[in-house]
Parts: sequence; structure tokens; C-alpha cells
Amino acid sequence: MSAPVRAVDLFAGVGGLDLPARELGVHVTGIEKSPDACATRRAAGLDTIEADVRDHGPTDFPDAEILLGGPPCQPYSAAGPGTGRRALSDIVALAHRLAERRPVARRTHHRDTDLIRLVLEPLRWTLDALDAGHPYKVVVLEQVPAVLPVWQAYAGILRTEGYDAVAGTVKAEQHGVPQTRRRAVLIARRTGPATLPTPTHRPYTKGAPRAAGDVGLLPWTPMGEAIPGRGPFTVVSNYGTGGDPRARGRRSSDEPSATVTGKVSRVRVLADDGTEDRFSWSEAGALQSFPADHPWSGRDIGQQIGNAVPPMLGAALLAAALGA
Repeated sequence: MSAPVRAVDLFAGVGGLDLPARELGVHVTGIEKSPDACATRRAAGLDTIEADVRDHGPTDFPDAEILLGGPPCQPYSAAGPGTGRRALSDIVALAHRLAERRPVARRTHHRDTDLIRLVLEPLRWTLDALDAGHPYKVVVLEQVPAVLPVWQAYAGILRTEGYDAVAGTVKAEQHGVPQTRRRAVLIARRTGPATLPTPTHRPYTKGAPRAAGDVGLLPWTPMGEAIPGRGPFTVVSNYGTGGDPRARGRRSSDEPSATVTGKVSRVRVLADDGTEDRFSWSEAGALQSFPADHPWSGRDIGQQIGNAVPPMLGAALLAAALGA
């Protein structure tokens, strides 16, 4: 009997990449610092190391053939402080410094700088594995769209190291997730071409009928289909369009959700009879494409959900990366 394919997931969160990997027969060890996310991971039966990824390296996992990662998005997110977005050129320069095997400080005297630099960790792990003579066969990274220039720089670096690599953006609703969530991704492979996942569903356009668009693709999935027990409802977003709190977004249950964030508990759900409540954790998780019975545990579950990679999107990325 052949040994299972093994992977390491950096900044593993609650397991949005690990769950579909497990379905594909990949054994994933997730490294996650948050004790709350680790509580959910353990309840879901996912192999978990509660630690800072900077305290580990590829030599700790010599059998791993796949590297997964979704570094913290807060510095780079449009809803965040913007420190990472302003530092993109510096991060790209540091990435090239790593590629030249020159030292880069991973811990500084500034917490914000440390948080921004965590996006460099997947590249460090990949290069260290190469230098140790055990390169990862596949690398899959996911982040908010603002990080695309970093992933593009990584793709260029990895090509010089013998990988085929591609970086681009994907739309979650085009892979069956009942949510419009754009993400920057990188897929790199040691053998065979690296490609982004091919969409299976049509993109969502506000005001356009669900049946419109490419007849060769499935229609996008509405919230009401993911949460069938509620009946018709309208969602009032917890944040404004373009960051303007006066421009609260509204979507009906026959549309996909807007991006689910860590503040999902603030989203107002208005029923047709005029009553108002909030999504349950199970419902919020379903909008991220987690199973309805996913065992959410620990504290600040809304943040756990909002930070997660949607498993259906994770499945598409892994299928593309592994040729599954």
C-alpha cells in the first residue's frame, strides 16, 4: 500500500484548504497560531500544530510534497488598515532578496511590519525546501486581490527555480461558492504545466438574470440555495461599498452573498414578514461553502469564518494544482 501524499498548510485557519485536500486523499498538517481556529480544526479531525509558522520550517516535515498557504490578509484587505497595500513594493523587493539567498528579518521591533512580512513565509519555506534537496512538488497560495503583485513576483522567482508557476485572480462564485469573493492565487508545479482552475459557474453580475451568460457553465449559486430553511430574505451588509458606511450593500436570497468577512455577525438578515435577525454560525459557514454541521468551536467564530478559504474554492485550486 503506497504512503499517502502529505502536505503542510501554513496559516491553516479552520481548514478551508485542508477539508478538500482530505477528500482528495492528501494528508495535511496545518500550522495555525489562533487557539480558536485550532479548536475548530481539532473538532473537525484535522491534523493541527498550534504554533507560529516562523518557528517551523520544511525540515520539520520532510515527507511533505505539497505546500499550501493563506497568510493573514488584514494588512492587505480593502477593509483593513492598508499598511500592507502601501508596502507592496517593499515586500516584492524582499522576496527577490530571499531569492538571492540573502537574509531578511522575519521578526522586527514593529508588530505591523511583522504582520506584513508574514506573506514572505511561503516563499521562505519553498526556497528552504529546495535548498535542502526536497522541493515541494506543488505550491498553492491564496490571498486578497491586493497581494497579486507579490504572487506574480513569486511566480517569476519560482520559474527560475525549476517550477512552472501561474498567478492570477479567481472569483469564488465561478466555482460554486454562494458568494462573490475575489482572491489572488498562485499555483506552482515541479512537473507539468501550472494552470488556474477553469470556472465551472458563470460570474455574477448585479441585475443580470441567473440564466444569462455562457450556457456551457452552471449558473452561480444563490444564498437561498445554500441556506434553504429560511425562505426569502434580504441581507444588509455590515460594511459600505468602497468602504463608505453610508452605502450599505443589499442582496436578496436569490443572489450570491457579498464577501463574507470576520464581521459577519453584524450582517442584518431581513425576512419578508419584516422580522430581522442574524445568520447563525452554521448559515454563515454555509455561505463560505462549509458543511452545515461543521463543528465551529472556540471564540470569535465570526472571525474564523470570515478568514477562511471557502472549501469549494479550495477544492478547485487543489484540483487544478494536482491535476485531479
